Amino acid sequence: MTLDVAARFLDDIRPSARNAPPSGIVEVHLEGLRRPGTAKLWVGEGSLPTPDNIRDAAIRSLMAGETFYTHQAGLPELREALCRYHDRLYGPFGGRPADPDRFIVASSGMHAIQMAASLVAGAGDEVIVPTPAWPNAPAAAALCGAAVREVTMRFGRRGWDLDPDDLEAAIGPRTRAIFVNSPSNPSGWVASRERLASILDIARRHGIWIVADEVYGRFCYLDGLEVAPSFHEVATPEDRLIFVNTFSKNWAMTGWRIGWIEVPSILNATVQNLVQYSSSGTAVFMQRAAIEALDNGEDFLAFQIARARDNRAAVMATLAASGGVTLSPPDGAFYLFFSIDGENDTRRLCLDMVREAGVGIAPGTAFGAGGERFMRLCFAGNPEEITTALGRLSSWLATRRLGASGS
Repeated sequence: MTLDVAARFLDDIRPSARNAPPSGIVEVHLEGLRRPGTAKLWVGEGSLPTPDNIRDAAIRSLMAGETFYTHQAGLPELREALCRYHDRLYGPFGGRPADPDRFIVASSGMHAIQMAASLVAGAGDEVIVPTPAWPNAPAAAALCGAAVREVTMRFGRRGWDLDPDDLEAAIGPRTRAIFVNSPSNPSGWVASRERLASILDIARRHGIWIVADEVYGRFCYLDGLEVAPSFHEVATPEDRLIFVNTFSKNWAMTGWRIGWIEVPSILNATVQNLVQYSSSGTAVFMQRAAIEALDNGEDFLAFQIARARDNRAAVMATLAASGGVTLSPPDGAFYLFFSIDGENDTRRLCLDMVREAGVGIAPGTAFGAGGERFMRLCFAGNPEEITTALGRLSSWLATRRLGASGS
């Protein structure tokens, strides 16, 4: 293809698609894939396959011939299972048991985010995103034509936090929604119930939506809490709230691509239309597996959480002992967001780390304002593999510092 033809093609597509930013996480991922033996700590998943009972549920569905089109909203049995799950975690929402009409099955958590963005954001609108943030969420709003306004979270001795005054100051006449991810990817920030209530109060006063990404809600390390605080605990079904979630993290189902979106029940038919015009529904066998995960996946999830908690302690201890590292204990999710003194170009640093140390972690430049000098390390995987990676990383950092001092 000639340069002229290529330029014409690029000029002919929509700017929102042409200007979609490349992922800084994927850049490191691709570099690591070219180097066998790289410790893969850049991606948000563990090392365990989906549990047998969940896979068996999918196999039974396939063997029963459940290979046809199905409900756009999702199997009624799965939506009922989602109600049971939410009632167990949070109690009655607004004093009432969960309503199946609030839940629609999505073909991944990312699909849920894309539909949420389609509901609240379009050309001429603004969406507020507290950063550092997982880049896919603001990108989904931008692909809908909306402008993204970043509100930089504050980092101090006690870690990260979102200042409500900063949030409210960013709201303008075109603001349509606030995207809130707690527990946070990448920082591990967990919003307290009080902080969630203050965010909700701001949204109510200004008549704007909240898109709540609570994907990591079960991975919470705060004393006395088995699940992170949720907007379910401070809101009512009448609030402008959209929840997005996935089966990927809790039950080791990243490769399945199944999640859910929760909306006010009056929007059920609207979201079903979005499903129809995007995926046309999620495969039945995946939904049977999802029911099994919700109803009988707690033992596996407890093991995942306990392993992540142990890995978290090991990662923090090793990096703190290496010196020259700034970090705060993540209160949730399964990432450590840390910086290395004197290293500000984390994109280059992470690419060097892959090539020279055989360790892949994600650069903070991928996560927006405030995260540039940090890096995200996933500690959800095999403890032995993480120990090996930490050994490589510590040795590499020591050599790099020695080289810098010698120069």
